[in-house]
Amino acid sequence: MLYIKNGLCIDPGTGMEKICDILTEGGRILKMGERLEETEEFRRLPRHEIQTIDAEGYIVAPGFVDVHVHFRDPGFTDKEDILTGAAAAAAGGFTSVVMMANTKPAADNEDTLRYMLERGRDTPIHVYACGAVTKNLEGRELTDMKGLKAAGAAGFTDDGKPLMDEALVRRAMEECKELGVPVSFHEEDPAYIRESGVNAGEAAEALGLTGADRQAEISLIKRDIRLALQTGACVNIQHISTKEGVELVREAKAEGADVHAEATPHHFTLTENAVEKHGTLAKMNPPLRTEEDKAAIIEGLRDGTIDLIATDHAPHTKEEKGKSFTEAPSGIIGLETALALGITELVEKKRLTMVQLLGKMSFNPAKLYGLDAGYLAEGGPADLVIFDPDCSQTFWKFISKAANSPFTGRSLRSEIEYTICAGKVAYIRNMSMEALDD
Repeated sequence: MLYIKNGLCIDPGTGMEKICDILTEGGRILKMGERLEETEEFRRLPRHEIQTIDAEGYIVAPGFVDVHVHFRDPGFTDKEDILTGAAAAAAGGFTSVVMMANTKPAADNEDTLRYMLERGRDTPIHVYACGAVTKNLEGRELTDMKGLKAAGAAGFTDDGKPLMDEALVRRAMEECKELGVPVSFHEEDPAYIRESGVNAGEAAEALGLTGADRQAEISLIKRDIRLALQTGACVNIQHISTKEGVELVREAKAEGADVHAEATPHHFTLTENAVEKHGTLAKMNPPLRTEEDKAAIIEGLRDGTIDLIATDHAPHTKEEKGKSFTEAPSGIIGLETALALGITELVEKKRLTMVQLLGKMSFNPAKLYGLDAGYLAEGGPADLVIFDPDCSQTFWKFISKAANSPFTGRSLRSEIEYTICAGKVAYIRNMSMEALDD
């Protein structure tokens, strides 16, 4: 049993914010309330079986849920693997993650999907996986989506390989609608991209490149919103990056579409100018864009147009990122810096409340994928994060196998103290936890 006392408990599902205690047992929250240890019920418990954490001065919240991570396993484990990825997630306060399907082999078959899920069970957190929409991520033929769902697929995506066949996208939406799972889309039409990873604008010009035009994203978001309205499918727009894309999602929601959108911490923190400062460490798909785009993403988070924050954790080796800009792969790691960036850029600057931030990092993504996570309640999962919102930390090292981040050396607000999954400590910043004396 785990007893957490004196923390500021925040439940984004109900909006609750109050100092209280939490007692867990068997992976669930047994009891919540004020001064539980003074109750007769608590006194009757076997005290030698209880571990206690004094969370005074800290926030206690549902463990974070990231529905967009790349753990590179199988196939690219020199970059990351499921064990190291899950460790990085726990260090960032995440108790549930959903892996993308662009592994090698791709998660387009039941054997690969089962391997990923079984490996995930060897970690201290909940690890889920999406199945691929198309065979070998080639965008030509649908996978056996029903079979993959039965094997444990939490949803479907060809993330990293935009789907260009409209008829196939429609069939995928119809299938996902029938199966009751979301389908997530990487919205970048290659017809509008000369060089990936940098916005077609000032930064590209500074590098002597043309870059990726914003129409690459806008055109596919338009198409997929139209198809979502026609099919009734639950559609997730991944890592949105343009002001026009945000407005399209806003309009779609007003029309009643079951459309959702992710924002990454890097897209609400940085602009295209970061490429000039950080080089390939700021190269990503879709690319960082303008100050106006960043402001639109923040407003979309504020008004609810953008439902969730997802990291798009994309590890690469130092050697890969050391190549020239056009040869280096796109993507950055993000699990360990996500909360700190959210607090620094959104809460501290009064763009979101703490409750809103936590909702977009836990309750909303869990709801989208139908996961039993993201809330605090008696009988609910004992998946918790305890963090200090007021301290500062500088990120020099990462638990991830990779270190491709433009935030290395940056001082940010907050620090994770504990991550608890199914009532067990998955990450601890120090060794202050101790069992209660008899």
